[in-house]
Amino acid sequence: MTARLSLLGNPNATAAKAAAHFGTASKTILQESSLPAATQKLVLLRASQINGDSYATDVWAKNAAAAGESATRLNLVAAWHESTVFTDAERAALALTEEGTRIADAVGGVTDEVWTDAAKHYAQDQLSDLVMLIALINATNRMSVIVRQHGGDYEPGRLG
Repeated sequence: MTARLSLLGNPNATAAKAAAHFGTASKTILQESSLPAATQKLVLLRASQINGDSYATDVWAKNAAAAGESATRLNLVAAWHESTVFTDAERAALALTEEGTRIADAVGGVTDEVWTDAAKHYAQDQLSDLVMLIALINATNRMSVIVRQHGGDYEPGRLG
């Protein structure tokens, strides 16, 4: 399987320059946010799973494992609703991620209940970072899916 197109193929192209901005914005959140690193990776992984982005699913599962995340928790991210291995704060972040990712499927977008629950666990700056992280991963997932960027070959640590 090969990708349809490399958005980064020509570093002088407009798309490559724009993609670099997405990368910079994502790095800022990943490196500077007080949102726990484990929560960030769970959010990135769950959104990527929902969006069917095999490349990003590969990246974030491997990066989380390399950072010490357990195989049990990684394997249960897709079924977090029925799992006991996530904290209440992580569950709130995953719920916000799901509703923010499935925004077109949800009547009214993110529910007040999900937002209120997330706000109980995260400070305003962390909530802002969480919203930005969800938006960025959804945008990058869509780019990857459109061009059929395939997963499986990622080496941990190259991104985030």
